[in-house]
Amino acid sequence: MSQTLKQMRLGLFIQAAGHHAAGWRYPGAQSGSENFALVKQLTLAAERAKLDMVFFGDKLVTGPKEHPSMIVRFEPLTLLGALASITERIGLAATASTTYGEPYTLARQFGTLDKISDGRAAWNVVTTGYDSAANFTLAKHPDHERRYAVAEEFVEVVRGLWDSFEDDAYVRDADTGVYLDPAKMHALQHKGEFFDIAGPLNLTRGPQGHPVLIQAGSSGPGMALAARVAEVVFTAQQDLGSAQQFYRQLKELVVANGRSPEHCLVMPGIMPIIGSTEADAHARFERLQQWTDLDAALLLVGDRLGQDLSGFDLDQPLPDLPLPENMKSRAQLLLDLSHRDGLTLRQICNLAAGARGHKIVVGTAQRVADELIAWFEGQAADGFNLMPSHFPEGLDMFVDGVLPILRSRGLFRQDYEGRTLREHLGLPIPRNRHGGAGR
Repeated sequence: MSQTLKQMRLGLFIQAAGHHAAGWRYPGAQSGSENFALVKQLTLAAERAKLDMVFFGDKLVTGPKEHPSMIVRFEPLTLLGALASITERIGLAATASTTYGEPYTLARQFGTLDKISDGRAAWNVVTTGYDSAANFTLAKHPDHERRYAVAEEFVEVVRGLWDSFEDDAYVRDADTGVYLDPAKMHALQHKGEFFDIAGPLNLTRGPQGHPVLIQAGSSGPGMALAARVAEVVFTAQQDLGSAQQFYRQLKELVVANGRSPEHCLVMPGIMPIIGSTEADAHARFERLQQWTDLDAALLLVGDRLGQDLSGFDLDQPLPDLPLPENMKSRAQLLLDLSHRDGLTLRQICNLAAGARGHKIVVGTAQRVADELIAWFEGQAADGFNLMPSHFPEGLDMFVDGVLPILRSRGLFRQDYEGRTLREHLGLPIPRNRHGGAGR
């Protein structure tokens, strides 16, 4: 399958203590997931750099051994509402759960965000792998298969609710006194296995028709869901060959679902560690690694694998382990690194503390740019979700060092050409199921 994009897409994944577990300790680093001034600073910097979007993940449980960026954090949709008022062009993406949420509420929230941002909203659809039932009224955390079945129906309901009004439903004729044409308002009347929702949504379609749909699961059910509904796919890939295989398989599934492959963009996470020389870059990385809390990293890896690893030999590869009910794709990635590449548990802990299984590229700005270009031109990625180890320096070094190289090759925009996130990403406006042509 040929590469159809001429320019790569770039998003910034903001975790305000940095993506490396020890990033907040780096000299000059700023941190604080509840530090709105920092989040605002990073978002505005990303917009000045003409990046496609900023992205905020979420997690519904917490504990003292969590990643520093995850122990406490803002509720992401409230945060994006605040950022919408101080930005003009950059996309605003956030995670929201289909396991611990309601379709009607979520449709209103993201629909509202799309309107107040003038068409820059994106929803990262997640099923929530972590058992969060203790914080909600759900009696029991569903298994992997059921979570994805719920997610399929949840997304279909939300998309139906977003189409509650035809695009020309508003009349606003003061002479006749007709404000809205009731014939162009449609109740959903959804009755499914998991949801029974009448509708209509009390909100018309936004500038994008629907907010952009992002999906991050790379397991079999995750890829199947992505192929049917996702317009951007965040994924963790460690090497070019595996990334190319994932890219090819996903695009083939997209086509099999009657969709165009360029309307489902693959954006792996990547952590660039940039130095003035190769030696400087590696020294920076080693400085971060030496601060890694091995006990915390072991808990993180055990959490990903669904295992208590306290009795395992740190200096041996992992044994064969069954995949857990949560985070199947991430667990498989870590097991592959151990079994295929011979990484010891200690090495996997260091990797997980560094980027939680995402690709780390260490080198000069030219080296990082070359790696991104190789993946983009090698049909392994349509772009990347940037995960700086610490802020603001990690972002600044990418913007000042790597972006000029990509631009000199014609592989990243000089300026925004559109105003909505769909325009940035080259995605069409979904057709309204009740009338009106999507673009």
